[in-house]
Amino acid sequence: MGSRTALVEDLMERFPHVPREAVFKEDLLRGGVAFDPSALSDNESGEVKPKSYFIFSFDHSTLPELGEAALRRPPEEIILTGGPYDLRRTIVSVRVNPSSPYRVAADDEGLLGLYLDGGRIADVGVPPMPEYYRHKLSNGKSVMEVAPTIQWGYLIYLTVFRVCQYFGAKEECQYCDINHNWRQHKAAGRPYTGVKDVDEVLEALEIIDRYDTQKASTAYTLTGGAITKTVGGRDEADFYGRYAKAIEERFPGRWIGKVVAQALPRDDVQRFKDYGVRIYHPNYEVWDRRLFELYCPGKERYVGRDEWHRRILDSADVFGARNVIPNFVAGVEMAEPFGFTTVDEAIDSTTEGLRFFMSHGITPRFTTWCPEPTTPLGKANPQGAPLEYHIRLLQAYRAAMDEFGLSSPPGYGPPGPGRAVFSVSSFMDSLPVQDAATV
Repeated sequence: MGSRTALVEDLMERFPHVPREAVFKEDLLRGGVAFDPSALSDNESGEVKPKSYFIFSFDHSTLPELGEAALRRPPEEIILTGGPYDLRRTIVSVRVNPSSPYRVAADDEGLLGLYLDGGRIADVGVPPMPEYYRHKLSNGKSVMEVAPTIQWGYLIYLTVFRVCQYFGAKEECQYCDINHNWRQHKAAGRPYTGVKDVDEVLEALEIIDRYDTQKASTAYTLTGGAITKTVGGRDEADFYGRYAKAIEERFPGRWIGKVVAQALPRDDVQRFKDYGVRIYHPNYEVWDRRLFELYCPGKERYVGRDEWHRRILDSADVFGARNVIPNFVAGVEMAEPFGFTTVDEAIDSTTEGLRFFMSHGITPRFTTWCPEPTTPLGKANPQGAPLEYHIRLLQAYRAAMDEFGLSSPPGYGPPGPGRAVFSVSSFMDSLPVQDAATV
């Protein structure tokens, strides 16, 4: 293909059942987007909601390499509409790549657009600064630091433990930059709280609840690094669970409570449920056995792939299969030097995993892999996986859901092109609009 435009248009023609919005969204997520200075935010003092770096960097360059985008943060997300492809409303998480062929810039009239190969392909909207971001906690910390919101305000993302106890080359997941992201923010002098205090979280949620008058925030996610020992004398279930307990006691039923944690034994999973968590995300990361062992050495060492999968199935007995939603990192299947060398092989493997879980009533979801440059897989694969893989995955995902009679999972907002708010992959954009009543 002579240009990225030609590649994208070829894939839209070859896979007409995949929404065109999802094709562009996946390309932006896998390869990032550049920002003209005219499209950057004024951080927390401006009118645009800035990128919060809520857990991973999700950038293709380190902070020192981002230039002005490191000083004036880009928006948390962008929303695409219109243009020559007549795009329906599409929300995309921002992943900065100064060398991307996609660029967000303002035109002569100050209107933001998305440009590809020199042509304007969509109008760009940016999230307005929410009122709750304008108010500080009593200790001076910002709401954005303690309880940032993503997915156009739908989800409060509570990364209450900002590092991971899987540490070093022999334990860290090979695609994950959580520990480096912590280090780079601290090195840059940015506020980046390692372990968030329960009372701080509650105070931030009180501010959100007070000023989110339209109740746009519907769910919260509790997450952070894996805990193999203890934090503050608490194991993983108690550490994360105590936040849920405190939130549910203070704000009963206000938000859908979700937790992203390791695949834990059944008794620990029951504690999550008892603390008030409603949705459990025991992420399985990658399906293939060999790749799991290579890419997730800490998880293989402490738990093991087979036991991880058994625990996921056991957790369905506690939460109900519909409320167990494990994530995988879409694209690492094709990472050199160990991954599959053809799209066919990668899709076959991933589909096998989808069918395994979906046959038990469990609906996985996925995050589009961003090859962060400080990770082993990111260094070796700066271009990520081929766009064709991501488009065919959407097709395979939809087919597997249809095969097992499943609908879009709860806690992700509305499905369908033009309606979805989930911003780190297009799986919700590619499902039918009428798919689910529960959002």
